[in-house]
Amino acid sequence: MSIRENIAEIRRRIDEAARETGRTGADITLVGASKMNDAAACQEAIAAGIDVLGENRVQEMVAKLAENAYDGAPLHFIGHLQRNKVKQVVGKAALIQSAGSVELLDEIEKQAEKLNIVQDILLEVNIGGEAAKSGFAPEAVEAAAAHAKELPHVRVRGLMTIPPAGAARDENMVYFEKVHALYVDINRKMYNNELDYLSMGMSGDFADAIRAGSNMVRVGTAIFGARDYTK
Repeated sequence: MSIRENIAEIRRRIDEAARETGRTGADITLVGASKMNDAAACQEAIAAGIDVLGENRVQEMVAKLAENAYDGAPLHFIGHLQRNKVKQVVGKAALIQSAGSVELLDEIEKQAEKLNIVQDILLEVNIGGEAAKSGFAPEAVEAAAAHAKELPHVRVRGLMTIPPAGAARDENMVYFEKVHALYVDINRKMYNNELDYLSMGMSGDFADAIRAGSNMVRVGTAIFGARDYTK
């Protein structure tokens, strides 16, 4: 199937899952995770109506920006972001979805101040407590949000999470529901219900994430096909 056909099928499944929660597919933002796909594939996805393109790797993002790969759609940074690469992302990505430490927040603030902009971010939640994964522990998210509110050049737009690799479907649902509860609580207590995005769900679990309350999904292989990691 083509990228256009894949997006159409994913839209159908998104709408189906959203309707189970009283929403429609129009309420869900579809991010095309374009890691290891070239500028032509990105442009094909944009022509097919993708809402957003998301990149995981700074070097790849920079190279594809030079090729105008993202012209016509917003760009989000969705991968692990090292502090020494923040300056390459701030001001280039409309949304940094992976702000997962206070130190990273402070570095984003510093770079955004230099550019005299406000950088939109999501706070990443390490919901499974994985040592190898970045993100705030669930019990630390509220303090992280409070810290971010003190940074004049950073604006929190919501939360993002990735369940532990290899988790069973019922476990994933529990993780999604916990982050949704965190999102609702922080949104109500700290942001007067003005947060926009709960980014949960990827190719294998986006429908369940939507059923648990996600309104933004990051889909890669189901759009672009399997990635070749031998290259």
